[in-house]
Amino acid sequence: MRCQAIIFDLDGTLADSLADIAGAMNEALAARGLPTHPLDAFRHFVGEGIENMVVRASPAGTDIGTLITDYRARYAAREDAETTPYQGIPALLDALAARQVPLAVLSNKRDDFTERLVARVFGRWPFRLVRGERLGVPRKPDPTAALDLARALDARPERTVFVGDTSIDMRTAAHAGMTSVGCAWGFRGRAELERAGAHHIIDAPLELLELGL
Repeated sequence: MRCQAIIFDLDGTLADSLADIAGAMNEALAARGLPTHPLDAFRHFVGEGIENMVVRASPAGTDIGTLITDYRARYAAREDAETTPYQGIPALLDALAARQVPLAVLSNKRDDFTERLVARVFGRWPFRLVRGERLGVPRKPDPTAALDLARALDARPERTVFVGDTSIDMRTAAHAGMTSVGCAWGFRGRAELERAGAHHIIDAPLELLELGL
Protein backbone atom coordinates (compact mmCIF):
# COMPACT_ATOMS: atom_id res chain seq x y z
CA MET A 1 0.00 0.00 0.00
CA ARG A 2 1.19 3.49 -0.81
CA CYS A 3 -0.12 5.66 2.00
CA GLN A 4 -2.04 8.75 0.87
CA ALA A 5 -2.63 10.25 4.33
CA ILE A 6 -2.07 9.60 8.03
CA ILE A 7 -4.62 10.49 10.70
CA PHE A 8 -3.32 10.62 14.27
CA ASP A 9 -5.19 10.44 17.53
CA LEU A 10 -3.92 13.12 19.92
CA ASP A 11 -3.87 12.28 23.65
CA GLY A 12 -1.82 9.15 24.29
CA THR A 13 -0.58 9.03 20.71
CA LEU A 14 1.14 12.29 19.86
CA ALA A 15 0.78 14.05 23.20
CA ASP A 16 1.62 12.90 26.70
CA SER A 17 -1.17 14.96 28.23
CA LEU A 18 -2.29 12.79 31.13
CA ALA A 19 -0.83 15.05 33.84
CA ASP A 20 -2.84 18.07 32.66
CA ILE A 21 -6.05 16.05 32.27
CA ALA A 22 -5.69 14.37 35.66
CA GLY A 23 -4.59 17.58 37.37
CA ALA A 24 -7.61 19.54 36.18
CA MET A 25 -10.05 16.75 37.02
CA ASN A 26 -8.60 16.14 40.48
CA GLU A 27 -8.70 19.87 41.23
CA ALA A 28 -12.38 19.97 40.31
CA LEU A 29 -13.13 16.89 42.41
CA ALA A 30 -11.17 18.16 45.42
CA ALA A 31 -12.98 21.51 45.29
CA ARG A 32 -16.21 19.58 45.98
CA GLY A 33 -14.74 17.34 48.65
CA LEU A 34 -14.90 14.33 46.31
CA PRO A 35 -12.25 11.60 46.12
CA THR A 36 -9.38 12.20 43.71
CA HIS A 37 -7.53 9.57 41.67
CA PRO A 38 -3.92 8.58 40.96
CA LEU A 39 -2.52 9.52 37.58
CA ASP A 40 -2.66 6.00 36.16
CA ALA A 41 -6.40 5.73 36.81
CA PHE A 42 -6.98 8.35 34.13
CA ARG A 43 -5.53 6.04 31.47
CA HIS A 44 -8.88 4.26 31.55
CA PHE A 45 -11.08 7.30 32.21
CA VAL A 46 -10.13 9.12 29.01
CA GLY A 47 -10.73 8.40 25.34
CA GLU A 48 -14.47 8.80 24.87
CA GLY A 49 -14.98 12.51 25.44
CA ILE A 50 -15.08 14.78 28.48
CA GLU A 51 -18.54 13.72 29.64
CA ASN A 52 -17.61 10.04 29.86
CA MET A 53 -14.35 10.85 31.63
CA VAL A 54 -16.10 12.96 34.27
CA VAL A 55 -18.72 10.26 34.88
CA ARG A 56 -16.01 7.62 35.34
CA ALA A 57 -14.04 9.82 37.73
CA SER A 58 -17.04 10.82 39.88
CA PRO A 59 -19.04 9.04 42.59
CA ALA A 60 -22.65 8.15 41.85
CA GLY A 61 -25.01 11.05 42.45
CA THR A 62 -22.51 13.76 41.49
CA ASP A 63 -23.83 16.81 39.64
CA ILE A 64 -22.02 15.97 36.41
CA GLY A 65 -23.03 19.13 34.54
CA THR A 66 -21.39 21.59 36.92
CA LEU A 67 -18.36 19.32 37.33
CA ILE A 68 -17.84 19.24 33.56
CA THR A 69 -18.00 23.03 33.43
CA ASP A 70 -15.47 23.32 36.26
CA TYR A 71 -13.15 20.74 34.68
CA ARG A 72 -13.18 22.57 31.36
CA ALA A 73 -12.29 25.87 33.03
CA ARG A 74 -9.48 24.32 35.04
CA TYR A 75 -8.12 22.40 32.05
CA ALA A 76 -8.11 25.54 29.91
CA ALA A 77 -6.35 27.50 32.66
CA ARG A 78 -3.51 24.98 32.74
CA GLU A 79 -2.63 25.95 29.14
CA ASP A 80 -1.16 22.50 28.42
CA ALA A 81 1.70 23.33 30.80
CA GLU A 82 2.59 19.69 31.50
CA THR A 83 1.80 18.33 28.03
CA THR A 84 4.67 17.29 25.79
CA PRO A 85 5.18 15.22 22.64
CA TYR A 86 6.11 11.63 23.38
CA GLN A 87 9.78 10.83 22.86
CA GLY A 88 10.34 10.13 19.17
CA ILE A 89 7.24 11.97 17.95
CA PRO A 90 9.13 15.11 16.82
CA ALA A 91 11.55 12.99 14.77
CA LEU A 92 8.64 11.06 13.24
CA LEU A 93 6.77 14.21 12.29
CA ASP A 94 9.95 15.71 10.82
CA ALA A 95 10.38 12.62 8.65
CA LEU A 96 6.76 12.57 7.51
CA ALA A 97 6.86 16.28 6.71
CA ALA A 98 10.00 15.75 4.64
CA ARG A 99 8.16 13.05 2.70
CA GLN A 100 5.20 15.43 2.26
CA VAL A 101 2.73 12.92 3.67
CA PRO A 102 -0.62 14.65 4.34
CA LEU A 103 -1.22 14.64 8.11
CA ALA A 104 -4.34 15.17 10.22
CA VAL A 105 -5.42 14.87 13.86
CA LEU A 106 -8.73 13.40 15.04
CA SER A 107 -9.54 13.43 18.75
CA ASN A 108 -12.54 12.89 21.00
CA LYS A 109 -11.31 15.89 22.99
CA ARG A 110 -13.47 18.99 22.54
CA ASP A 111 -12.66 20.67 19.22
CA ASP A 112 -11.35 23.95 20.62
CA PHE A 113 -9.14 22.16 23.15
CA THR A 114 -7.82 19.90 20.37
CA GLU A 115 -6.96 22.80 18.09
CA ARG A 116 -5.32 24.72 20.92
CA LEU A 117 -3.16 21.81 22.05
CA VAL A 118 -1.98 21.03 18.52
CA ALA A 119 -1.16 24.69 17.90
CA ARG A 120 0.79 25.00 21.15
CA VAL A 121 2.66 21.71 21.18
CA PHE A 122 2.80 20.68 17.51
CA GLY A 123 2.55 24.01 15.75
CA ARG A 124 5.78 23.63 13.77
CA TRP A 125 4.52 20.57 11.90
CA PRO A 126 2.21 20.80 8.88
CA PHE A 127 -1.00 19.17 10.06
CA ARG A 128 -3.44 20.00 7.28
CA LEU A 129 -6.55 19.31 9.35
CA VAL A 130 -7.18 19.15 13.09
CA ARG A 131 -10.53 17.95 14.40
CA GLY A 132 -11.93 17.32 17.85
CA GLU A 133 -15.42 16.54 19.05
CA ARG A 134 -17.91 18.74 17.21
CA LEU A 135 -21.62 19.30 17.67
CA GLY A 136 -23.60 17.07 15.33
CA VAL A 137 -20.66 14.82 14.44
CA PRO A 138 -20.51 11.47 16.25
CA ARG A 139 -17.29 10.83 18.13
CA LYS A 140 -14.93 7.93 17.52
CA PRO A 141 -15.32 4.96 17.02
CA ASP A 142 -17.96 6.14 14.57
CA PRO A 143 -16.05 6.51 11.27
CA THR A 144 -17.81 9.67 10.06
CA ALA A 145 -15.14 12.17 11.07
CA ALA A 146 -12.27 9.94 9.93
CA LEU A 147 -13.86 9.48 6.52
CA ASP A 148 -14.52 13.22 6.26
CA LEU A 149 -10.83 13.88 6.93
CA ALA A 150 -9.74 11.34 4.33
CA ARG A 151 -11.99 12.95 1.72
CA ALA A 152 -10.68 16.41 2.57
CA LEU A 153 -7.12 15.12 2.13
CA ASP A 154 -8.00 13.46 -1.22
CA ALA A 155 -7.10 10.09 0.28
CA ARG A 156 -8.93 6.82 -0.25
CA PRO A 157 -9.85 5.11 3.04
CA GLU A 158 -8.00 1.93 2.11
CA ARG A 159 -4.85 4.00 1.58
CA THR A 160 -5.23 6.00 4.78
CA VAL A 161 -3.41 5.06 7.99
CA PHE A 162 -5.05 5.70 11.36
CA VAL A 163 -2.63 5.85 14.30
CA GLY A 164 -3.89 5.66 17.88
CA ASP A 165 -3.38 4.19 21.33
CA THR A 166 -6.78 2.73 22.28
CA SER A 167 -9.34 0.20 21.12
CA ILE A 168 -11.52 3.16 20.19
CA ASP A 169 -8.96 4.23 17.59
CA MET A 170 -8.56 0.70 16.23
CA ARG A 171 -12.34 0.34 15.90
CA THR A 172 -12.53 3.72 14.17
CA ALA A 173 -10.00 2.56 11.60
CA ALA A 174 -11.83 -0.74 11.10
CA HIS A 175 -15.19 0.96 10.62
CA ALA A 176 -13.64 3.39 8.13
CA GLY A 177 -11.78 0.72 6.17
CA MET A 178 -8.39 2.21 7.08
CA THR A 179 -5.12 0.60 8.15
CA SER A 180 -4.80 0.74 11.93
CA VAL A 181 -1.52 1.27 13.75
CA GLY A 182 -1.54 0.94 17.52
CA CYS A 183 0.88 2.87 19.74
CA ALA A 184 2.02 0.67 22.61
CA TRP A 185 3.53 3.68 24.41
CA GLY A 186 0.12 5.30 24.91
CA PHE A 187 -2.47 5.33 27.66
CA ARG A 188 -3.73 1.74 27.29
CA GLY A 189 -0.83 -0.47 26.15
CA ARG A 190 -0.24 -3.37 23.79
CA ALA A 191 -2.75 -5.89 25.17
CA GLU A 192 -5.76 -3.67 24.47
CA LEU A 193 -4.51 -2.94 20.95
CA GLU A 194 -4.05 -6.65 20.25
CA ARG A 195 -7.56 -7.43 21.47
CA ALA A 196 -8.92 -4.65 19.27
CA GLY A 197 -7.37 -6.21 16.15
CA ALA A 198 -4.78 -3.57 15.27
CA HIS A 199 -3.17 -4.25 11.90
CA HIS A 200 0.19 -3.14 13.28
CA ILE A 201 1.47 -2.31 16.77
CA ILE A 202 4.59 -0.20 17.28
CA ASP A 203 6.61 0.38 20.43
CA ALA A 204 8.30 3.62 19.34
CA PRO A 205 7.16 6.36 16.94
CA LEU A 206 9.90 5.92 14.33
CA GLU A 207 8.82 2.30 13.84
CA LEU A 208 5.92 3.71 11.82
CA LEU A 209 8.42 4.48 9.05
CA GLU A 210 9.51 0.84 8.96
CA LEU A 211 6.06 -0.59 8.19
CA GLY A 212 6.30 0.04 4.47
CA LEU A 213 3.00 1.85 4.36
